Amino acid sequence: MSKRHIAVIGAGIVGVSTALHLLRDGHRVTLIDRDGPAAGTSQGNAGVLAALSMVPVTAPGLIAKAPGMLLDRRQPLFLRWTYLPRLAPWLVRYLSHANAKDTARIAAAMAPIVGDSLAEHEALARGTPAARWIVPCDYVYAYPNRAAFEADAFAWDLRRQHGVVWETLEGPAAAEYEPGLAPAARFLVRVGDHGRITDPKAYVQDLAAAFVAEGGALRLGRVTDLAQTAGQVTGVMMEEGRLACDAAVVTTGVWSGPFAKALGVAVPLESERGYHIELWEPSVMPRAPVMIAAGKFVATPMEGRLRLAGVVEFGGLKAGPSRAPFDLLLDSAKAAFPGLSWARATEWMGHRPAPSDSIPLIGPVPGLAGAWLGFGHHHVGLTCGPKTGRLIAESLGGRKPNIDLAPYSPARFAGGRSAPETTQTH
Repeated sequence: MSKRHIAVIGAGIVGVSTALHLLRDGHRVTLIDRDGPAAGTSQGNAGVLAALSMVPVTAPGLIAKAPGMLLDRRQPLFLRWTYLPRLAPWLVRYLSHANAKDTARIAAAMAPIVGDSLAEHEALARGTPAARWIVPCDYVYAYPNRAAFEADAFAWDLRRQHGVVWETLEGPAAAEYEPGLAPAARFLVRVGDHGRITDPKAYVQDLAAAFVAEGGALRLGRVTDLAQTAGQVTGVMMEEGRLACDAAVVTTGVWSGPFAKALGVAVPLESERGYHIELWEPSVMPRAPVMIAAGKFVATPMEGRLRLAGVVEFGGLKAGPSRAPFDLLLDSAKAAFPGLSWARATEWMGHRPAPSDSIPLIGPVPGLAGAWLGFGHHHVGLTCGPKTGRLIAESLGGRKPNIDLAPYSPARFAGGRSAPETTQTH
């Protein structure tokens, strides 16, 4: 297809990856963000290129466990109860997938976009300053004992079906591999062929700088709508005026919902509020990212600090951070790594984009030529960013991707097109 001017709205890892792939395909590309690259969720993730993370949160048994977890402040699930009435319609749809059949279906959809994450990141960053932040490594799950690991057999069996290979370490072998862990967290599942990003914010910013250096245009501003004529995108509307373009890709994470709705794609989308604490100059630094299974958080070695990331809170986009998730993360880390100390700590809270069916939207908007969506990756936005960008670039350029994009199609939520909402900004 002829080369075009394409606007990419949102400069997180998905948007920057999309913009770079499109630029390298020969298109003229303008990347737009209201605050700049990696200003939102892309800076706060666990930093793991999690090739094994195809199993959704909505696994069998979640419905039975959730009430007890919400009432126990030691569990990694939180809810701002005043938000429950607004959350309820999404939550009902979300929990309807908490069964074996849907979990297997979702895992089958996610496996192709997470499985080769390290290679996709390395290919995207090769030859740019961003490459220095990528470190090939293991990914380790730490359980109290073998029985706790076997209780997760459903998830591990699904991973095995999708090609994940691992080894288990216990006793002296586990202590030798990760001596900093408490004896109560020394049944280890070691999975190779993963990677970590040692500074997610700097990494995405370096990718954005490479995009500009290679000829792309980066523009700060607030997009309010897509301009269209006769069923074709003709530009993006910004507060300062209209930017003409031939196609536009919406990659604004959890803020993509109003954009998509105005284009006729009414995706049930919520914020899974995620938290992290960074411990600078820590006395304990694991050799690889460690998922502490009991606490559902990841301890990732980063540049000069240890990042503790995880926890799920439902409370919408407007409320500030809660104190309890931070306290839980720190208490859980102290229990997992005895003797852990640090010079200083920093805290962060952000918003993971969560469609009710746990599958991202990647593809064209039905009925509007030139409108594309790329958002909704839940916990694996960093993992999937480069591949999502490549798939969009290939499809938009008229090439057939090497995987079936049907599971990610925005058409599954398509309905009538609505007028733009006042909250539709980025």
